[in-house]
Amino acid sequence: MRGLFFAMILLSVTEIHAQEYPFEKLHTQRLPNAIRVHPKVISGGIPADQLAFQELKELGVETIISVDGAVPNVELARQFGMRYVHLPHGYDGIPAERVTELAKALREFEGTIYIHCHHGQHRSPAAAAVACVAVGFIDAARGVALLQLAGTNPNYRGLFRAAERAQRIPTVELDRLKAQFKERADVPALATSMIAMEHTYDNLRKLSAAGWRKVSIHPDLDAAHEILLLREQFTEQLRTADTAHRDEAYRQRLRDGQQLAIELEGSLTTADSLSAQQIAALSTLMTRLADNCRACHAQYRDVPLE
Repeated sequence: MRGLFFAMILLSVTEIHAQEYPFEKLHTQRLPNAIRVHPKVISGGIPADQLAFQELKELGVETIISVDGAVPNVELARQFGMRYVHLPHGYDGIPAERVTELAKALREFEGTIYIHCHHGQHRSPAAAAVACVAVGFIDAARGVALLQLAGTNPNYRGLFRAAERAQRIPTVELDRLKAQFKERADVPALATSMIAMEHTYDNLRKLSAAGWRKVSIHPDLDAAHEILLLREQFTEQLRTADTAHRDEAYRQRLRDGQQLAIELEGSLTTADSLSAQQIAALSTLMTRLADNCRACHAQYRDVPLE
């Protein structure tokens, strides 16, 4: 009994020190918004290429957990001797079952774990927060502070609510849980389409920031091609059975996005001969496109789960 008493004291002290561990923004070249949440856990954006995986290797990462809907690059992870686990969730919050799975992963897998979404700004810090609270690495108050440090948009009320309501899950419950950690989870068709649109939009943002000329770090990007992809993605969304069963306001948002993509096409000539006036017109269209997407997300995507 005396040994058990001292073991309990030691466990309590260990957890206090874990909760006091300061969050650290990491200076990385290829891992967007990387934050060390705990000696065992790093939150950040998607490792997009071989150099990013090399950085993960140098950080001692052994397991990568994606909470993004995009298909993980399992093959590249294997090349670097890492395990990939796919546990996607949305911007509307994190279901209780997913929280338990994330916590189970943190408890079960050895070595450093990298939790990522696309940008490392919204879903991954929320996932890292609830998982670390659930296993006792940090307390709930610090979970919210993590989202603030990562720059999570306050409009994602479901993500903040998940962090605010996160609770410690008893160790015996996590040990009893039988979880199948898939390398690639099944993602609904709508989510897959939206991921593709988000990727194209991100490429257009890079081109817009470069004055619609070639981006040095992404010389393969072509403005005309990316705008064409975006227009086709809106067109395909309007053709799906899922869209046909949604309300008219949703369909109108898609039509508005499609029209803006058409106008972008009409405003773009060749990247090397754009006038200041044409660049300004393209930037205005990009702003309108962003506003349209943001309004659609606020109404249909980002509503808290409950």
